[in-house]
Amino acid sequence: MNDKIALEEHWESPDFPATGHHDFTEPDWFAEVQRRLREVDDRVADMDRNGIAIDILSLTQPGIEGITDTKLAVDTAKKMNDFAAEQLVAKHPDRLRAFAAVPLQDPEKAAEELERAVRDLGFVGALVNGYSNIGDDDTAQYLDEPQVEPFWAKVAELNVPVYLHPRIPLPSQQRIYQGYEGLLGSAWGFGVETATHALRLILSGLFDRYPTAQVILGHLGEALPFTLHRVTHRLRHQRRETHGPHELPPLDYLPRNFYLTTSGVFRTQTLLDTLLEVGADRILFSVDYPYETMDDIAPWFDAAPISEPDRVKIGRTNSEKLFGLNS
Repeated sequence: MNDKIALEEHWESPDFPATGHHDFTEPDWFAEVQRRLREVDDRVADMDRNGIAIDILSLTQPGIEGITDTKLAVDTAKKMNDFAAEQLVAKHPDRLRAFAAVPLQDPEKAAEELERAVRDLGFVGALVNGYSNIGDDDTAQYLDEPQVEPFWAKVAELNVPVYLHPRIPLPSQQRIYQGYEGLLGSAWGFGVETATHALRLILSGLFDRYPTAQVILGHLGEALPFTLHRVTHRLRHQRRETHGPHELPPLDYLPRNFYLTTSGVFRTQTLLDTLLEVGADRILFSVDYPYETMDDIAPWFDAAPISEPDRVKIGRTNSEKLFGLNS
């Protein structure tokens, strides 16, 4: 399939080591990842080879969310968004778009920066790398908490989506991974952390206050298409005050307020199960570059045993509609 759009595609500026510490990855592999995070021409060549028309770029995790000083987070978000606009998108304006990095350590400033990035820089929404550190590495602010409301109000006003991207669990919540630190990141901990964060959004009543808000989850929904039915079923037997003020059954929000991408997953059985749960209108093609390769995921998707109308929706037209793009 030609003219695909991919939207979990990461970058990093040499001025800001946004990836943080990766002491559980192979050094040679990560060195190549970091090289590709910091360049743009190889990326476009890979896109050409794999039929990808547009990449929507995002600052890699933990990014701004990992900065413990609020003022530094605010200043760095603006600097990184300007870098993405001027040094990345401007080099290939017909091929690259971007998500805003937002300093949620100060939700009012995050709302202002999102508006600037969307209105002035032409960005298509925001990507948030999980929880935001407040003051130290072991203190988190999640997106459902009351102080974040100004950010969501601005998201609703601008009518742009928010991509909820993973990061590793808080240091104080890593005991179960001791001795198996390879599970902390994308192999397992990313998905568990992000699925739980998404559940917080669902249960908090966020989507009742903002029924048109749209959140994007990678990795075919961080397992939620396979687990949210049981969550919904079992919560019926829990005391109401233990699972938030949501108005609808949790499962009902998944096909209404979430899009799920193929980033990092090239397993046909998983794609088919996700299609059965949320339908083709709610799935978007993505790679997770450069942590994954376009050469793996694009050919798999192009040959996946799904209908051609569904392939076109997932590969391109769903994203065109969601982001207002013309590829």
